[in-house]
Amino acid sequence: MNNGAYNPYQHAQAQFDQVAELVKLDETTRQLLRQPMREYHFLIPVHMDDGSTKVFRGFRVQHNDARGPAKGGIRFHPQETADTVRALAMWMTWKCAVVDIPLGGGKGGVICDPRSLTDSEQERLCRGWVRQVAKNVGPWNDVPAPDVMTNSKHMLWMLDEFETIHGGRFPGFITGKPVGMGGSLGRTEATGYGVVYTIREALNDQGIDIKNTSASMQGFGNVSQYAARLYQELGGTVISTCCWDNNDSKAYAYVNRNGLDIDQLCSITDLYGGIDKTKAQDLGYEVYPARAWLEQDVDILIPAALENQITKDTVGKISPKVKIIAEGANGPTTPEADEVLKQRGIFVIPDFLANAGGVTCSYFEQVQSNANFYWEKDEVLSKLDIKMTSAFKAVNDLAKRNNLYMRDAAYVISINRVAQAVKMRGWV
Repeated sequence: MNNGAYNPYQHAQAQFDQVAELVKLDETTRQLLRQPMREYHFLIPVHMDDGSTKVFRGFRVQHNDARGPAKGGIRFHPQETADTVRALAMWMTWKCAVVDIPLGGGKGGVICDPRSLTDSEQERLCRGWVRQVAKNVGPWNDVPAPDVMTNSKHMLWMLDEFETIHGGRFPGFITGKPVGMGGSLGRTEATGYGVVYTIREALNDQGIDIKNTSASMQGFGNVSQYAARLYQELGGTVISTCCWDNNDSKAYAYVNRNGLDIDQLCSITDLYGGIDKTKAQDLGYEVYPARAWLEQDVDILIPAALENQITKDTVGKISPKVKIIAEGANGPTTPEADEVLKQRGIFVIPDFLANAGGVTCSYFEQVQSNANFYWEKDEVLSKLDIKMTSAFKAVNDLAKRNNLYMRDAAYVISINRVAQAVKMRGWV
């Protein structure tokens, strides 16, 4: 996750500094916004099934809550780092601001590999995480959600522990819950659908018929699966994806020039988005080294797994045919690679805009939970489409008007909104 010299927090700060200079942000506001307001680092002792006790390291970072309660997922990953969590919390602040929802940025994590833990060990880990931060999170100050290698089951255990500690019912404390237990219809599809809503708008803006386009993506978890489904329903063709083989834990690219059969691939995919390579080969998929997803002759690239994927070393492998990159993952493109993409004129839909469908629908879930009134799925997805389309058009219009790169335009909108909030509150 933090590969070699790459530091996602420095990456996030470099992006911020560049735009802070562009909009002539005053020094005090820069200091306030370029780092988290609060961080919690803690140890979680967990009784394991074999009778031993293992100690895990956990984090919760609240970057900024001037516009509303902090909001952000909890990641379980063996290579999780404090700097990754800091960067993601910061990106969440900009993500909530760019789609104009009244939330701030937060993020959490635990250094662990849930694939090596039993369900009961995962439950004790989830409850232990909540016990460490129960006084510092809640429906009105910090609302967690699922992220890498966490899911609705984990969220419900965390909710139950929070409610046990506080002695009441607080379904708005956490989002990504199971439907029927305070979860929102449409939440599962939201991030992937949001990515495709922005792709659809970008293609319309460029006068390109989606039916004449092809795409390659990285990842085959929740985001990728639903992005691929909707993109193909709209007429596009996904020819490649890249993900872990759930037998040897190495990543491979899976290619079918006629288009991926999403249902077929899902039938050989585990809970964490890992595909069984042998079964994929038996189904006729070509299997290549992981980076091949980036090298396909397609119109659209959708990095939708982890950060630090399009780098100065890999950006040169991108096909001249690629017109659009939609960042379904957080921080997939390094600043050095970004400069190359600018020079090549590739239209980049930046991560905190492209993948904001997840937090937007999480906000809808929070609203429904706090009101104890739940919407139908069509209403959720319709509201999501309106929010994502409106946000894309605002960023795209600013980019055109001021001749800005899309990422810079998105940052200008987000940073101005958050800066205005801290100033109106009298913090600076």
